[in-house]
Amino acid sequence: MEAQTFTVKTPRITGGRSHMPLVRTDVLMSGLNYYAPGRKNKLHTHPGEDHMFVVLDGEATFFDKDEKQTVLGKGEGILLPEGHYYQFASTGETALALLRFAAYKHDRKDVRRIDVSGGTNSEDEMDYVCVDGDPVEGQDWTLG
Repeated sequence: MEAQTFTVKTPRITGGRSHMPLVRTDVLMSGLNYYAPGRKNKLHTHPGEDHMFVVLDGEATFFDKDEKQTVLGKGEGILLPEGHYYQFASTGETALALLRFAAYKHDRKDVRRIDVSGGTNSEDEMDYVCVDGDPVEGQDWTLG
């Protein structure tokens, strides 16, 4: 495998959330999650993966299965080991930009995500995904 370069940038969106894959190998993936203020995801875990997030802009509030809150600001991060159920919300006044890392274990499962009710997702997002809202033409969020 050759070295990979990337730019930490994603389209600004009108609302909702998006995910921009940056780089990937067989054991590591990095992407940029972008959430409008107030947007959150569901409580879930990723079998066969450790996760780490670093806040690049905005504010994130992470919640564990017991609803314990961890608030992170710009330049702060969190490590979530395999099996840890979590969710997060964009709780600041500006959009949340999160640098996401996933370290794949040797026994990584076909299931990529399990929510707290047992629902599964086996999609492997390697393309830009805007879940809701729309990209704002000609406007990007960039690190800097």
